[in-house]
Amino acid sequence: MLIEGQIISGEFDSTVNEFSLRKVKNVSTVTTIKENQLTNLYHYLKKHENDIDGQIITLYDQIPILLTQEEVHLFLKDLDQVQSMYH
Repeated sequence: MLIEGQIISGEFDSTVNEFSLRKVKNVSTVTTIKENQLTNLYHYLKKHENDIDGQIITLYDQIPILLTQEEVHLFLKDLDQVQSMYH
């Protein structure tokens, strides 16, 4: 199932219960996120969602992406959508 969120996009494969992340903001990527990884990311962002300076996440532990406070909120909404698909 294709997911086009405000911050992320990708495809959820229910047969293997994994989300293939294809894009974060305007940066293309190809990475697979298991349920526990998504949960950890969600809880971290939720804990810091009100930080005025936003958050920096990295892709491949090398490419930093700045998320403003508003983008963190949008990212959390996107993650909610993905999280609901895991079984």
